[in-house]
Formats: sequence, C-alpha cells, structure tokens
Amino acid sequence: MQLFGIDFTSRPSPRKPITVAMGRRHGDTIVLEQVLHLDSFAAFEQQLRQPGPWLAACDFPFGLPRELVESLGWPQAWPTLIQRLHSQTRAQLVAQFKAFCAPRPAGNKFAHRRCDLIARSSPSMKWVNPPVAFMLLEGAPRLLAAGISLPGLSTGDPQRIALEGYPALLARSVVGSASYKSDEKAKQTAEREARRAQIVAALQAGAHPLGLRLVLNEAWASRLIAEGSADQLDAVLCLMQAGWAVTQANYGLPAQIDPLEGWIVSTPWAD
Repeated sequence: MQLFGIDFTSRPSPRKPITVAMGRRHGDTIVLEQVLHLDSFAAFEQQLRQPGPWLAACDFPFGLPRELVESLGWPQAWPTLIQRLHSQTRAQLVAQFKAFCAPRPAGNKFAHRRCDLIARSSPSMKWVNPPVAFMLLEGAPRLLAAGISLPGLSTGDPQRIALEGYPALLARSVVGSASYKSDEKAKQTAEREARRAQIVAALQAGAHPLGLRLVLNEAWASRLIAEGSADQLDAVLCLMQAGWAVTQANYGLPAQIDPLEGWIVSTPWAD
C-alpha cells in the first residue's frame, strides 16, 4: 500500500506548502520514495483524489472536543458537524470559540479532546499559536468532500484511508520536550538542528516506540536535518505513523474513541 505523511498548513503557498512524504512499508522498514510540495488547496484536493490503495497520516485535527460541540449546539454526527464547521468563516468561528472561552477560568479556557490531553497536542479549537482550528477548518471538510474513509469518524472509499497524525508525538520520544524546529529564521538554531539530526538517526535505527526503521538516502537525510522549519521532517514523522498503522488492528486506534473527537494515531489509550 502507498503511504503518505502529510504536514499541513491552513494557508498553503509556494513559500509554505503542504508537504507530503510518500513511501512504502517493507517488513519493519519504511522506504521514503518522494516528497511533494503542494502550494495550493487545489493541489491538495487533487492529491486526496488519487486512486488507492493508500493510507495517509495527516498533521491536523479531524474533530472538535465534545464539550465544545455540545455547548454550541452543533450536530452530534461527524459528517454533519464538519459540514456545519465548513459553513463558518474564520471570523465567525473565532467569535464563537471566544464566547465559549470567556466565562471559563484561567488555565481552563479551552475544551480538550481526550487524545489531545494524552498526546500533549494543542486543543483542536485553538485559533492562535498554533492556529490548529483553522487547520481543522481547511483540512477536515476536504477529507469529507473527497469521500475518504476516516476510521472511527466517517465511512468512505476503503481504498483511501486517512488518519490523524501528530509528528511531535514521535519526535518527543527521541528529544523530549526540547524544540526541534521553528518557522522563524532567528530561532533556527544549531541546537534545534542537532535535535533534528538526533530524530533522523533514531528513525533510521528504529530507536523509537513504533520500532520501524526509516530507509532514505544520505541526501534526503541531510535535507531533513537542514530544514529549520522541519516541514519535511514532520511529513516523514507522519509517514512513520502511517507505516505503523497499516499493519495494526483497526489501524492502531482504540475501540472506544469518541466519534466526534477522533484520535491521534499511535497515541496510547489512557483511562
């Protein structure tokens, strides 16, 4: 099966494209075959409609916290929820989310999905630093429109499967909470580059919780280490999550996940 790891952005452009790492699993190895740079949503939509079989791990949230959905009175089924979300402008979305947050105490302003709390990812309703709510707004409706199968959320083409990925989950297993990337040139330090080198070496050795070895040539390894924003490395980390999921029962997803919130692939279930 073709595997994709997708590093997403809510405003794709030639300067900051959607990055797609393509590869395949052979035994306990993931072979990196190609990296695509999609500088528009039209190009992303075309990529989603590529015939299967393929499985993608996408670095953007697929769902919203149930607490938020119920508070807003939004639909309780994922497809209609995403259609409702898609009807909102960014300004309308932010206004409603701010109204939800306003009366809540400091330190508990945002509602969280269960998987975000375990994976330590940003709340999927967060609209700044990083604006993952806008990534959800731009990404999930396009998955739905493309008719892709989203295990636990929506039934679509069984030959085209998308899972929610989170590259930092795998990266942290190697470098802890230390930062390995920045979009700001001034923060693209030698220390962050050294951490990217550590991550790439761990992926190549299979020295991480997924246990798979990344196979790539020296030129690609150098590119992943050199890129300060780590967009390509994040796409490859998602590729590794896709490669792990493809051989797992139910793609490694817990049986009891909330069908509104979804789940980040390779995040362990915790009571």
